[in-house]
Amino acid sequence: MDLDFKNELAVMPDLRHRLRQLRWFRATFRGNAKAVTQHYGVEFVVSEEKLTRVFLDWVEMVDAQKAYARLDRGDFIIYAAGLALKEMIRHAPVSIAQVSAVSSAADNADIVTFWPEGFLYTNYCVCAIAAIFEQEFGQTPHLNRCADDLRTWWSYRENTREMPASAVAFLDRFFGAEPNWVAPDLIEGRLAMRTAMEAKRRSIEAPSIFPDPAT
Repeated sequence: MDLDFKNELAVMPDLRHRLRQLRWFRATFRGNAKAVTQHYGVEFVVSEEKLTRVFLDWVEMVDAQKAYARLDRGDFIIYAAGLALKEMIRHAPVSIAQVSAVSSAADNADIVTFWPEGFLYTNYCVCAIAAIFEQEFGQTPHLNRCADDLRTWWSYRENTREMPASAVAFLDRFFGAEPNWVAPDLIEGRLAMRTAMEAKRRSIEAPSIFPDPAT
């Protein structure tokens, strides 16, 4: 992936909350599109109407699940980005205006040539995750090698054409997490969330080391 745009995002204070404002979402999405154009020579046309629909549907879904952020904030950040990616693929807010010759020496040139729109959507979400992790945890998450594997992207495009929610699972895979291929956008099915919920249940059920004064 091309993480250069991550540095532009990381300097924005309180990025996690800013991205949940339409004007910042639009501005950063367009900024990422410009960065991809400069790096790879692919020019995009952005539909503001479709991009707004992506944002509204995404925010509604995230708000419905935000209580889970208290269980595992890091996993919730990746999950929320996966929902955004799903909506981008579902609504398709960009089209290709022009493709210059993509340099074969550029990283991921084969992926960009194969699926420019998908690369743009995914790169935006990956950069957002990396920038938010840097702000909140002081480090960026590790990307799995499959994120740069064209064979994985063939499967990625094919699966999301049939079921856009598969984007959540592929983004998890790119970050080295165990995907839920059956119900990718079901937060209760995420391994990290199930682990956190089990740990919380055990802490509630654990007996106190202090005697009950009433006994």
